[in-house]
Amino acid sequence: MAKKPKKDDAAPAAGAEGEKPKGLVGKLLGNKKLLIIVVAAVVLIAGGGGAAVFLMGGGDDEALAEAPKVPAEPTAFYYDLPVMIVNLTSAENRETYVKVAVALEVADQEMLKVIEPNMPRVLDAFQTYMRELRASDLQGSAGLYRLKEELQRRVNVAVYPARVDDVLFKNIIIQ
Repeated sequence: MAKKPKKDDAAPAAGAEGEKPKGLVGKLLGNKKLLIIVVAAVVLIAGGGGAAVFLMGGGDDEALAEAPKVPAEPTAFYYDLPVMIVNLTSAENRETYVKVAVALEVADQEMLKVIEPNMPRVLDAFQTYMRELRASDLQGSAGLYRLKEELQRRVNVAVYPARVDDVLFKNIIIQ
């Protein structure tokens, strides 16, 4: 008599033709469109992450750690002038005033030592020039730019041989 096959021998092996594996992997392998979409998504995410690291400068932490720490020196020094209130010239009977707070920018500390003794000359130059202005001369950004340039020229004349790099308006009010 022939032997009867055991139940183990009769069951076909997993993955044999005609039977699909079960679970998530089985669904992916069985559906080629889904497999292509998943692989494309993984590649896209990995590429995006790599691009983000590249653009944000990742990976240079060792080079930054080895760089010597140099204390930053100030590149400019500032001298605050007292607030000035000046009466402007007007054709009308109405008085017009300008209130100005200014800071002078210089390249080094030594220039400040030269400017301080000459401060009365600087203030006189500013006020005599500004008294001749009209309110219309200060209208708009072009008017303030011209005022700034003229004040810088006058302060450089007053403090020569020192040099002022810029005149900075901290506050300007026209009334």
